Amino acid sequence: MTTDTTTQGNAPGATTPGRTVLDARGVTMRFGGLTAVRGVDLTVNSGEIVGLIGPNGAGKTTFFNCLTGLYTPTEGEVRYQGQLLPPKSFKVTAAGIARTFQNIRLFANMTVLENVLVGRHTRTKEGFWSAVLRGPGFHRAEKASRARAMELLDFVGLAAKADHLARNLPYGEQRKLEIARALASEPGLLLLDEPTAGMNPQETRATEELVFAIRDQGIAVLVIEHDMRFIFNLCDRVAVLVQGEKLVEGDSATVQGDDRVVAAYLGEPLDNDPGAAEAAEVEAAEAHAGTHAGTPADPGTPADPDPAAGQQNKETDR
Repeated sequence: MTTDTTTQGNAPGATTPGRTVLDARGVTMRFGGLTAVRGVDLTVNSGEIVGLIGPNGAGKTTFFNCLTGLYTPTEGEVRYQGQLLPPKSFKVTAAGIARTFQNIRLFANMTVLENVLVGRHTRTKEGFWSAVLRGPGFHRAEKASRARAMELLDFVGLAAKADHLARNLPYGEQRKLEIARALASEPGLLLLDEPTAGMNPQETRATEELVFAIRDQGIAVLVIEHDMRFIFNLCDRVAVLVQGEKLVEGDSATVQGDDRVVAAYLGEPLDNDPGAAEAAEVEAAEAHAGTHAGTPADPGTPADPDPAAGQQNKETDR
């Protein structure tokens, strides 16, 4: 499987090279008496690919949810291009941050093209009456959105399947479609949550090439992944979360050579280890919070994914 990465120029939401795009300071997330994320600081600059790794239950997806407005952090703040982000997922998307999920969240009974068009809604200026009356402005906007959606499908290698139902795509192509839908909102920062989970080596390599191509368009990328070879080949910097806290951050050589990282992945006890029982309680609390979040639908969070897709509606850190 190959990916066409020959697009020209920068993406519409791209930012000035070297500028700080994401600045998370002291992010803490508690579920009752359980602390899933504790005082995490992380920055991402434009033109960078930053990795976030850690053992199962380390709090990686919870941290992502705090960055994207699905959760409101108990403490700390998240800024995008210097502006404090509101704790609403659709407003975070409008500001310029897009994401994908561990469990694919596509609209299974919509076509590939329609799924990408959903991602355009934050950049569409036409209002309710324009849609009802369907005047010239509406048709111009619709034509422009379809053209941009087809560009993105061509970018990820799915243009030939624009009219296929999303549920009929192979797993690897569903992952690509979710990325295309996220890119449709013209983000300056793309968050990828385990983009290669369940992929074979060829699909993983194609995803790596695609992420590099996204970065080359000027979009910063923050990625969670358990495939260490993928992460260390891909990322400029890597941060390690253990028990909800940032253990170390640096380039690939620094992280791989840190004895604490090795100990965390081998399961050796660290200071103040809460133990497996409390870690399981944190995961259960995250799942409960995700089930009752009630967040508005946005390009990455369909309100009612089709059950035929066989996807779960909750986000838990695996």
